[in-house]
Order: sequence, then structure tokens, then C-alpha cells
Amino acid sequence: MDAILRTGQFFLHVDTHLATLVEHFGQWVYGILFAVVFCETGLVVTPFLPGDSLLFAAGTLAGAGVLDPLVLGVTLLAAAILGDAVNYFIGRFFGARLLSKPRRLVRPDHIARTEAFYARHGGKTIILARFVPFARTFAPFVAGVIRMDPLRFLLFNVTGAALWVGLFVGGGVWFGNIPWVKENLTLVLVAVILVSVGPAVVGMARRRLQGVTGGPQEDGSSPPG
Repeated sequence: MDAILRTGQFFLHVDTHLATLVEHFGQWVYGILFAVVFCETGLVVTPFLPGDSLLFAAGTLAGAGVLDPLVLGVTLLAAAILGDAVNYFIGRFFGARLLSKPRRLVRPDHIARTEAFYARHGGKTIILARFVPFARTFAPFVAGVIRMDPLRFLLFNVTGAALWVGLFVGGGVWFGNIPWVKENLTLVLVAVILVSVGPAVVGMARRRLQGVTGGPQEDGSSPPG
């Protein structure tokens, strides 16, 4: 329980924690940011790490001159691309073995939702999933499991990473230091988190409601009687 509370506190006050990291570690903070984003996108066991809010907070510090915008952008872009690439190859070469022990390593419902996402959106899932927590972590893994063509995956990987990093870091640079935003940065980051996880929460609630009411499923069919 304490670990969950500490993780929640980090999410809600990532701006404060990031500023503290810069104060204590100086230029090494780029390596820390690289590691967090790489793990969040590259390892199926760490989908809980901050993503969107971390990028926005880092962009805010870059806009304030605390971090170098170019170095930050290149660092986070490299982490996002390499993370997805590693996750893809883990899924491609070890996916079957990892999925044989889902309770230990990967939750089957997360994989099932990501596979459904692929069924609706195809290869574009790699791009779209960048903006959906948890799906961002599992999409490249599933792409490896289903053995998507590596060059095709690379195209979607680079495109999605560029859009994700560009939008959130750029948003932090341009808007994070507006007086009202700066004074209420924690609230803004909470809003970023809610916008990010909102679709997933709505989808989960809808599925649960359909299960309770016996309504039609997402594929349009009726539940078994």
C-alpha cells in the first residue's frame, strides 16, 4: 500500500520531483529521464511509470531554461523509439514464453485490449497507442508477438514517438510557463493524466456496464444467454 501511495504522489507531483532531480543530479537528469521513458515504453512490466505528465513537466523546465530543449527532445525521442523497439523484439522472440505465465508477468486483459485495438486500427495502433497509458507499453509487445514486419513497425514507431514527444514536450515548453499554468502546474498535470487515461477508464466502465445490463458487446453481438 505504501508503494502505491508513493507512486501516486510521484504522478501527482512529478513537476516537483523532477525539479528536485535536476537540483541534485544536474546534467545526469537527462539519463534519468531516458531510463524512465525507455522502461515505460520498453518493458511490459513497468506500464505504471509516468509518461505524458513527465514529458509535459520536463518541457516546462526546458521552457524555463532549466533544461536544454534540444537535448531533452533528442533524449526523450531516442528513449521512446528504442523502448518500443526493444519491446517489439521481446514480443517477437520471447512473447509466447512470457504469455505462458500471464499472472507473473503480463495481465491477459491488457494484452486482449491491445489486440482488439490492433483489430480496429491495424498498424496505426503503434502511433495511436502512444497517447494511451498501458496500451503504449503493450502495443509494441503485441506487434512483436503477431510478428509485424520490422520495417513497417519501425515507420510507425518513429512517427508515433515524434508526435508523442513533440506534442507533450512542446506543450510544456510553450504553455508550461504561462503564469496561470505555472502556478497551477500540479492541477494541469492531473488534467493531462485524466485526459490520457480517460478513454481507457470510459471503455472499462462501458464494458462493465454492458456485462451487468446484458447489453450488446463491442463487436455488436449480444452476450451469451
